[in-house]
Amino acid sequence: MWNYLLKRLLLMIPTLLGVLTLTFIVIQFVPGGPVDQMMTELRRGQSAGGEASGSSGSSLYKGAQGVDAERLKEIQALYGFDKPPLERYVMMLKRFAVFDLGESYFQHKSVWELIKSKLPVSISLGLWAFLLTYLISVPLGIAKAVRAGSRFDTLTSLVVLVGYAVPGFVLGVALLVLFGGGSFVQWFPLRGLTSDNWEQLGWAARITDYLWHLVLPITASVVGSFAVITMLTKNAFLEEIRKQYVLTARAKGLSERTVLWRHVFRNALIPLVTGFPAAFIGAFFTGSLLIETLFSLDGLGLLSYESVIRRDYPVVLGALYLFTLIGLVTKLISDFCYVWVDPRINFDSLD
Repeated sequence: MWNYLLKRLLLMIPTLLGVLTLTFIVIQFVPGGPVDQMMTELRRGQSAGGEASGSSGSSLYKGAQGVDAERLKEIQALYGFDKPPLERYVMMLKRFAVFDLGESYFQHKSVWELIKSKLPVSISLGLWAFLLTYLISVPLGIAKAVRAGSRFDTLTSLVVLVGYAVPGFVLGVALLVLFGGGSFVQWFPLRGLTSDNWEQLGWAARITDYLWHLVLPITASVVGSFAVITMLTKNAFLEEIRKQYVLTARAKGLSERTVLWRHVFRNALIPLVTGFPAAFIGAFFTGSLLIETLFSLDGLGLLSYESVIRRDYPVVLGALYLFTLIGLVTKLISDFCYVWVDPRINFDSLD
């Protein structure tokens, strides 16, 4: 097992390098970079001030037309584009090796600070979405497996599949119209995670206010997630229930409850546990951009989208590096969970 762990840790290095290298290369060919945007803004300012916008001849940046060449060099140096791409690439790898994610071009904050400032929103959405999905879907899937073919099974399958078919942002719009002060009633707030007077509230009132703000965005986020976990749980339990060891346990006189929870549950849990860490981490870092925008929640999804649009490359690369590293570690944790659920698995034998 330790040999497998060491190999997986070593394989993370080329995987990270591959992701960062590919992204860095793509960035070099994306038009409208930060230098181009800054020079365009300067040219617009000059035009507004009545200055003529002349031609700079052959320039690397279209926005540089009408801007002094010396000023162009200053802007390039400010963003580090006065150095060749290979040198910038090596500098980026050296910073990332010590977990220095750099500083945002436009927000003038370190990437770490920006990510940490958005984490409360992403953690709130991710944690509650994850907990509700598993706390509802797993028991529901078990109940469907035990009552397979019944009216309950058919009705619940219809409900979760309809929820899966409805996009989260469409459901979010419907919830706002129905319960957020649209055309009907205003039972829930429209935006944010807390009210404006949250700091003046007592602890009980703060918790209530926080949960009240989460109702609509969490509902819009989780409804579509129920179908996958529910049906996976149901199928895993059905497969185990039909195996020979279950018939043997019943023949020995064990109660149905004992057979289900002591024997079937542990084996049926394997496909769920293997995806558990990925789902847990993914709930924090893959929040819906549309849900965050719809409910005015400033989270990591919105930060990533705005960084791509504004060509804020340190934020794009830094966030990508962090999320890729977390994803690789999560996959490794999934393998350990596999062994924890089923000790018969030996990764060393896979070499």
